[in-house]
Amino acid sequence: MVEQSIWMQKVAADPGHSQWYIERFRSMARAGQDLAGEARLIDAMVPRGARILDAGCGPGRLGGYLAEAGHTVVGVDVDPALIAAAEQDHPGPRWLVGDLAELDLPSRGIPEPFDIIVSAGNVMTFLAPSTRVQVLGRLRAHLDDSGRAVIGFGSGRDYEFSQFFDDAAAAGFTPDVLLSTWDLRPFTENSDFLVAILRPSSA
Repeated sequence: MVEQSIWMQKVAADPGHSQWYIERFRSMARAGQDLAGEARLIDAMVPRGARILDAGCGPGRLGGYLAEAGHTVVGVDVDPALIAAAEQDHPGPRWLVGDLAELDLPSRGIPEPFDIIVSAGNVMTFLAPSTRVQVLGRLRAHLDDSGRAVIGFGSGRDYEFSQFFDDAAAAGFTPDVLLSTWDLRPFTENSDFLVAILRPSSA
């Protein structure tokens, strides 16, 4: 067994946390707010019909958009409540409950590697620190050798960007492009958010 994620620790401490999170995004969607900025970047990086893994998919806002755009999407999240919301609000992708530190999609009937993997919404900062390299390694194992992983999270969440770069390297990734926003602003030493586009080190 791997260490329980910070997210599930929050859920254990506050059983209403997941539903609060789900309703927060439903409310934003009803208000007409733009919830697909990350997904538009991913869509622009791949051809039609790409195989996309939404790692830490939450209630499905990104995977749902990408499926509607014509891609084959698998979404994985450790929180069953979020997966249930994704199934209800965004039918189309295949939504699975699972810990990213133990990700093994071939054992669940999904043997093909992915063209691109996206992990948005500060997913990396909700992992148990002891599992970070393991999670990145599992993502690398599910990525096609010509594919890319796109990971975004903010500073001030007990995961320094420099440590992330070290962890990514240990897991077999090399930075391709570093951005400070999902709308393509460059990453600098003063950036308070990172969008890292990574490629396999062997590529």
